[in-house]
Amino acid sequence: MAITAQMVKELREKTGAGMMDCKKALTETNGDMEKAIDWLREKGIAKAAKKADRIAAEGTTLIEIDGNTAVILEVNSETDFVAKNEGFKTLVKELAVHLLKNKPATVEEALQQKMDNGTTVEEHINAAIAKIGEKITLRRFEIVEKGENAAFGAYLHMGGRIGVLTLLEGTTNEEVAKDVAMHIAAISPKYVSRDQVSQEEIAREREVLTQQALNEGKPENIVAKMVEGRLNKFYEEICLLEQSFVKNPDMKVRQFVESNGATVKSFVRYEVGEGIEKRQDNFAEEVMNQVRK
Repeated sequence: MAITAQMVKELREKTGAGMMDCKKALTETNGDMEKAIDWLREKGIAKAAKKADRIAAEGTTLIEIDGNTAVILEVNSETDFVAKNEGFKTLVKELAVHLLKNKPATVEEALQQKMDNGTTVEEHINAAIAKIGEKITLRRFEIVEKGENAAFGAYLHMGGRIGVLTLLEGTTNEEVAKDVAMHIAAISPKYVSRDQVSQEEIAREREVLTQQALNEGKPENIVAKMVEGRLNKFYEEICLLEQSFVKNPDMKVRQFVESNGATVKSFVRYEVGEGIEKRQDNFAEEVMNQVRK
């Protein structure tokens, strides 16, 4: 029988499995909804889907480089224990290799791409979920290209808890690029330089600093000069090139880079789980809930 979009939608809502998995399940079972659910369970896909409401805030970052192309990605798991699992590490490496080779624009596009083994990326992740027993998600990635007179700097901190990928132009010295990446891992700047800071953000900061100075009882005629001085401190906090270099605090990052004949083109810094709201489970309460059932 013909498999309609509505049938696929219904099966997806019931199991949480991916769209292509649901379509395949319905095709294999001639449109029988219950048999399709069983088919997904047998394949381990529905089991993976049941974990969809869990929070995956642990995991790892990884950087893979091939010639003039590099990728940095974050893959999440539910526990740090699984993040150290060899099966999980193998999956992350496979995903990195795939992203580097196929260069999808978004996570959504990546999930629907076919891997070398013939399954989609989404199916491959679901198979790992069924085997490992935890929710696993490809959260984000960025693909970076460089020219010939340029260098990638790759640095993983705490085994991938923080991953930084830098791109320097004007040098092919990867050690210099890595030193900058290490600085970024430690200090976490938001921008390369102050010209990347939006006028809205500067105006908001200037307004806050002005009010602070007035609240301190400073005379209005010197407040403007004070605010400009404090704005420079603000730039030092958020702009990479303005910061004191961690390996040599007597020089700014800009001076370190320029002394090596280079400029910082871009950087990507991922910290595992940042921005994910972690659920704080009350373990005792959870056990009692199970007992009462």
